[in-house]
Amino acid sequence: MARSQSRYVCQSCGEAFLRWEGQCRGCGAWNSLVETLVREPAGGRQPRSAQPGAARPVQPVPLGSIDEDPLARLPVGIGEFDRVLGGGLVPGSIILVGGEPGIGKSTLLLQAAATLAGSLAANGGRVLYATGEESAAQVRLRAARLGILAGPSAAGIAVVAEAEVGRVVEHARTERPSVLVVDSIQTATVDALDGPAGSVGQVRESAYRLMELAKDEGIAVVLVGHVTKDGSLAGPKTLEHLVDVVLALEGERYAALRLLRAAKNRFGSTEEVGVFEMGEFGLRELADPARAFLVEHATPAPGSIVALTLEGSRPLLVEVQALTAPAGYGTPRRTASGLDPNRLALLIAVLGRRAGVGLAGHDVYANLAGGLTVDEPGLDLPLALALASSGRDRPVRVATVAVGEVGLLGELRAVSGLERRLREAARLGFGRAIVPAPGRGQSLPAVAGIEVIEAATLREAIEAALVPAGAPEPRSGRGAEAALGTDDVGRATGS
Repeated sequence: MARSQSRYVCQSCGEAFLRWEGQCRGCGAWNSLVETLVREPAGGRQPRSAQPGAARPVQPVPLGSIDEDPLARLPVGIGEFDRVLGGGLVPGSIILVGGEPGIGKSTLLLQAAATLAGSLAANGGRVLYATGEESAAQVRLRAARLGILAGPSAAGIAVVAEAEVGRVVEHARTERPSVLVVDSIQTATVDALDGPAGSVGQVRESAYRLMELAKDEGIAVVLVGHVTKDGSLAGPKTLEHLVDVVLALEGERYAALRLLRAAKNRFGSTEEVGVFEMGEFGLRELADPARAFLVEHATPAPGSIVALTLEGSRPLLVEVQALTAPAGYGTPRRTASGLDPNRLALLIAVLGRRAGVGLAGHDVYANLAGGLTVDEPGLDLPLALALASSGRDRPVRVATVAVGEVGLLGELRAVSGLERRLREAARLGFGRAIVPAPGRGQSLPAVAGIEVIEAATLREAIEAALVPAGAPEPRSGRGAEAALGTDDVGRATGS
């Protein structure tokens, strides 16, 4: 039989030691020794071909002759969750859901377990919920608050308060669930290791054993993971490479909106985003996510404009807010929330050099309403217009949206999915859209209900977006664009 021994293995050179040392004697690296299980045959090492019962080596086959196995999925039953996963859970896969403490990870997965248990009840399937952070009674209290104790969901979820991975695997092999939820991987331990729960060795070995369970038994395993202060998942980087899907639940802890993103997905796109709202009875899907990040103002305010963003295949409209104020002393401050601060600094420089909006001596604050984080080039133009609006103290025309990338020379560049973005803006009642002028041989899409204004440069876009100095502006309201004419700058297309 094979025996397992604990060794401290250097992550740089692979040298093994009997006990932990601060510096590896093999390569000199500091703090690189991690407790690891080393398995050796009882009779010493033998060539694989000489071992009794060794499997025959796998022969290479041409790519075109490989049979295509249908990818069966287990729909979670929560539309936004299934959207990010690519259609549901894949049997035999391992999924890692990360997020800050208190963001709603356990709540979301308990709700997902309830909907899964309800759909699996007809086929005799079950969900095993292993918790190392709570007792079974505490899980029941949370389930009662979420209202999932009645019906087939309560009978279809088996709860085991166990942190030792070996016993969790035994329960899973006995219960034969369709889905196993482990909350959380940082509390999971392996008895053969001496390190505390959450250490690199414990997290890695626990994940390996759960991965073996998923692949051998065809069980979809969902792990809960915490994040560190810098926003990365706690534990070794190997954990992210080991799993098939890495999901991140984001949002302001004291705000209602939550975003579910895929940082890695072997079975689907990583561009989709799920939008939820935290309420008294758990996380609720938003029926119209495109409207969730919009804020209504009684009167137009300088420094605010709506941007047309695209998250995967879903267009989202988000309000970009900017505030500029003369710097009192020292180096001016540059603060960004939900935006790339380096991109903010670049746009300030382009505005001063190419558009005549000097903000070099001003403190600048930029923010995306609703706690959304966006990192796409199409946000350049709305951010630049918000900065220009605040710097000149002139509001943006009502019912106006913008999208486009800004170059270092002040030119505007086109973005992908423009027609989809414009249709969503028209559906939500916006009447004017400022977009980059198309190149030679290209044309802008004609979308009913919205006036599309072309701008070749950032200076042209600013003149088309801002209310003329001294001109009265009607009260804010979508559909009020009929009271406004187009500037001489740019060409209006569409209906």
